[in-house]
Amino acid sequence: MEQKKFDANSFIGILLLGAIALWYMYSNQTEVNPTETTTEQVANPTKIATPILQNTSTETSFDTDSLKNKALQNKLGAFSYGAQLAKEGTTILENNVLKLTIDNKGGQIVEALIKKYDTYDSLPLYMIKDNNASFNINFGTTDNRILNTKDLLFTPLLSKNGENEVLSMKLKVSETQFLEYRYEMKPDEYMLGFAVRSQGLSNVINTANTLKLDWNLKGYRHEKSMKTENMYSTYYFENNDEVDYYQRDVTEVEDGVKWAAFKQHFFTSILLSDTPFDNATIATKDLMANDETNTTFTKQFGLQAPLVLTNGELNYHMKWYYGPSDYAILKSYKNSNIKETIDLGWGIFGAINKAIFIPIFGFLAGYMTNFGLIIILMTIIVRIIMSPLVYKSYLSSAKMKVIRPEMQAINDKYPGKENAMKRQQETMAIQRKSGVSMMSGCIPALLQMPIFFALFRFFPSNIELRQKGFLWADDLSSYDAIFQLPFDIPFYGAHVSLFPILASLAIFFYMKMNQSQQANMQAPQQEGMPDMQKMMKMMIYFSPVMMLFFFNSYASALSLYYFISNLLTIVIMLVIKHYVIDEAKIHAQIEENKKRPEKKKSKFRQRMDDAMKQAQEQQKRKGK
Repeated sequence: MEQKKFDANSFIGILLLGAIALWYMYSNQTEVNPTETTTEQVANPTKIATPILQNTSTETSFDTDSLKNKALQNKLGAFSYGAQLAKEGTTILENNVLKLTIDNKGGQIVEALIKKYDTYDSLPLYMIKDNNASFNINFGTTDNRILNTKDLLFTPLLSKNGENEVLSMKLKVSETQFLEYRYEMKPDEYMLGFAVRSQGLSNVINTANTLKLDWNLKGYRHEKSMKTENMYSTYYFENNDEVDYYQRDVTEVEDGVKWAAFKQHFFTSILLSDTPFDNATIATKDLMANDETNTTFTKQFGLQAPLVLTNGELNYHMKWYYGPSDYAILKSYKNSNIKETIDLGWGIFGAINKAIFIPIFGFLAGYMTNFGLIIILMTIIVRIIMSPLVYKSYLSSAKMKVIRPEMQAINDKYPGKENAMKRQQETMAIQRKSGVSMMSGCIPALLQMPIFFALFRFFPSNIELRQKGFLWADDLSSYDAIFQLPFDIPFYGAHVSLFPILASLAIFFYMKMNQSQQANMQAPQQEGMPDMQKMMKMMIYFSPVMMLFFFNSYASALSLYYFISNLLTIVIMLVIKHYVIDEAKIHAQIEENKKRPEKKKSKFRQRMDDAMKQAQEQQKRKGK
């Protein structure tokens, strides 16, 4: 076999081909610049990125922003300028009594915290929270769009005006054209300055469309007795210098509405305007009635009013009030009648509360901190003031008791229905000669009625009693439950309150004593007339039961007052009976009065006597 020899030429050729191949591969490789790794990049590796990826991201972001801006312009028109600049967020305005959170979206208050008060279950007391309220202005634009401020982003600017905090919220068309909400908060004030104005929008806002203000609020439950809180929650408003309140679910108000208030028993939300609204629609809905399982909200309120443009621009100076329904605080705002949102009663009852009970209570509260003792002391003062009326009533009763045998003799002398007029004439003659009048006993009792009804309004409306305890009652503005029932009794409730029980017992014993007094004042029972004694006996048992049911869920301060008041009245009556009234002296005085010549009859009395004589003659003719 022939052995092959080494070929040097072939070997050299192979080396040359390999060198060419290596050169070709090296010359076509992409040059890679090494990146220096820093400490920051190690700590945050997401910052390492190739130029290619960065360029791609920038192009994508540019395209997205461009599309977003076009969408905003299509949706908002001229107002897209501000929407592109504005950002979501909130601003806080706060002083010692109030904390407000204003959202850039809508430029509206989204939280209102009353700082010095708590709810019945010791939680922070919010008037506004978790979207329970909204404030919106609906308007049209010249490019045929309908916009709502609650959907738009405002640009905030917080500044100072002396001690006041000022927040400007602008909905911009340009830097010199905008719709502005301006809030101004003073130190230690529940009242907040608020302005709605526009600048340079006369060619943007369509004057053919009515601008509509829309304010809505769902009232949170704040008190222990949700039923009582709901009963005292309603809306108020002022127009034509008169304050009115809820009369129906929806009220159409005309002729200049100065303010509207959504009152929630002890706390109130009020919107006031220096430029009265031409008209307004105010509405309320009972949320408890529609949902028995609801334990969060009491009522829903709503206000709608048109806004008027002046030379194509908005210019309304308003105020917000978020705070307690405190008569002293509301009265301090001199240029409004918002103090009338405190339900102190109408007519004479409200006048008595304002002129007498509010000053007395305020005076006592200035020296005492125990509000239960203040109520007791106030009750003593009222009963002392009213004691002359009790004395007059008891004196009349004693006089009637003395002449009662004579009136009985008249009944015996003129029996039968046919002599009814004659009996009445003779009875009145004896009363005149004796100086006794039936009205002298009735008038003192009637004079005490305004006091009763005034206090009936005063105690449940007095926020100073809220969450103030006395004895077993932890809140004098609410019921004083000592026992919870496993079931609900109609018109009574699912709890037992002690003060109404004590007040009912006091009323029972007072009426028992008063029954004998009233029996003395009444003329003897006449034929054909209702038996007043039986009616009084029924009232002795009916009144305390009614008191027990009605006051079981009412303010314990009112039950405490009636309990102490009736106890004091019983004591005063016993003192008058045993130590003041002398029946022997009264009898002697009556006999002396009989001897005096009868006074000349007045024209009124003469007409009464003539009428009775005519009636008597007619009765005789009918008998024949």
